[in-house]
Amino acid sequence: MSKKKKKQTRAEPKGNTFLCSMEAYDTLCCNGYTRLTDNPEVMSGVNKICDLISSMTIYLMANTDKGDIRIKNELAKKVDIYPNRYMTRKTFISAVVKSMLLDGDGNSIVFPTTENGYLKDLIPARPGSVSFIPDDYGYKIYYEGMEYDPDNILHFVINPDTYRPWKGTGYRTTLKAVADSLKQAEKTKKGFMESKWKPSMVVKVDALTEEFSNKEGRKALLESYIETSESGEPWMIPAEQFDIKEVRPLSLNDIALPDSVRLDKRTVAAILDIPSFLVGEGTFDEKEWNNFINTRIRTICNAIEQEFTRKLLLSPDWYFKFNLRSLYAYDINTLSNVGANMYTRGIMSGNEVRDWIGLSPKDGLDGLIILENYIPQGMIGDQKKLEQGGDKGE
Repeated sequence: MSKKKKKQTRAEPKGNTFLCSMEAYDTLCCNGYTRLTDNPEVMSGVNKICDLISSMTIYLMANTDKGDIRIKNELAKKVDIYPNRYMTRKTFISAVVKSMLLDGDGNSIVFPTTENGYLKDLIPARPGSVSFIPDDYGYKIYYEGMEYDPDNILHFVINPDTYRPWKGTGYRTTLKAVADSLKQAEKTKKGFMESKWKPSMVVKVDALTEEFSNKEGRKALLESYIETSESGEPWMIPAEQFDIKEVRPLSLNDIALPDSVRLDKRTVAAILDIPSFLVGEGTFDEKEWNNFINTRIRTICNAIEQEFTRKLLLSPDWYFKFNLRSLYAYDINTLSNVGANMYTRGIMSGNEVRDWIGLSPKDGLDGLIILENYIPQGMIGDQKKLEQGGDKGE
């Protein structure tokens, strides 16, 4: 009896599932700090925002009595093409926006340098080396041991702090829990993909069998009764010793993992204020995209435009502006129809319409035209065909 009891005790641990083992703990647990830059959903949304804003042309505009016009000079070229000797506008604006959204916690610092009174370079600061020290109502900026006055640098801000409105606030605290949840979901999914999580079947063996008492014996049992030499060959097993059952383990749907991941992705999209299809949830929607450009992208662009205008320009009539219209979801038919209507009503020239649809200008299309019947109400009697007595000149 003692020998029989000993064999049963040794056989019991084999019935434990993988979920209760230390190996499962190491696989499923993801303790420690999770950086937002390690989360693919967060980085996908941030990179899309950076890519869109950095792809827009930055215009230098001037207020005139007849409306705002675009200025093309070296300052406009400097800001729009090569803000510093090491970066283009694309990489520079991407760095500024990414700093505001992630590591800079809603703040991005840029140091302008001059040479002979002219703007030379715009150099982004490393977010981790910047400190903001309150000074009465205002503040001072410390960067790598040096103190700077805010009037002498560019300080881009989003989400102003309630008590210190000159300082921005980021998304790290809000997104941290969601990022941890998505990381845990990825670890769980990876574990489910391992074969040890879901064996195709379980063979129940009498624990009193001598061969079952050690690893070599269990392997010998499998080779003797279960393994076959030919595909499709039936198994021959003792009915008293073996009981084979098919195992259908929990799937990802059973533990509601896809629903949880879907909800977390939508939460990331809501916090970053971006369409959910940008983080892999949902499908593209033109109206949602245009609203995203008109709200989220425009807001960040305004922060950059106003700081450029306030710190880099001396003329009160000049200002910087992003070409936001280039990001809206227009197809070629929409642009062509709108352009044709504007052209026939004398609102746009032919070359302006050609520029809309990506064509080069042509001679003779710079003037404004209007169809003969598009005239003020008081000039209806001045039409040539009425003065000549009709269409046939009678």
